[in-house]
Amino acid sequence: MRRYTAVTPQLLARQLVDLVDQRHPGTRPLRVALDAPGWVDSTPLLAALSAGLPAAGHPAAVVQARDFYRDASLRFEHGRTDVESFYAVWLDSAALQREVLRPLAAPEGARYLPALRDPATNRSARAEPVPLPPSGVLLVCGELLLGAGLDFDLAIHLAVSRAARKRQVPEQLRWTLPAFDRYDIDADPVGLADVVVRYDDPAHPALSVR
Repeated sequence: MRRYTAVTPQLLARQLVDLVDQRHPGTRPLRVALDAPGWVDSTPLLAALSAGLPAAGHPAAVVQARDFYRDASLRFEHGRTDVESFYAVWLDSAALQREVLRPLAAPEGARYLPALRDPATNRSARAEPVPLPPSGVLLVCGELLLGAGLDFDLAIHLAVSRAARKRQVPEQLRWTLPAFDRYDIDADPVGLADVVVRYDDPAHPALSVR
């Protein structure tokens, strides 16, 4: 049973920065998952982390998981609102592992690909690998990231309850709700994550660290 402590958004960001600093190996970049439903506004938290980590001596880089979605011909093979495809096919986990996470396991000379494909245009991002120093932190932001065998050193899950998801989801994304219900059961992100933030109301989060 996880225990949660109510925090302000500002304190949440500071505590996450402190946690990253404590768990950073020092010899290579720390690979962090920031896992949340795509419609959740995690921008203020991400901005606070991106500002706070360099101040703590850890240059921060951000990769959006949606920039590693598969080609549209695969994503939409069974239609644009197929729940099974959204859950299991859209994210190219192998590419994210190969181009981003695995290269950053190198102690020196770590380089990662910042983007593979523009999901809106379905065109190659034509990005080149970029370096990240050993003191750096990579934040991979996306949904349904946990339980797929991706090599994260620290997993942060912004937990939104089933009831809150139903209230908050935009109408055009309501069809995705069964995927998040399944995710809660199959992957158990609350049990799996190192850090869980209750995020039904981003203005009043609660934090649990394992």
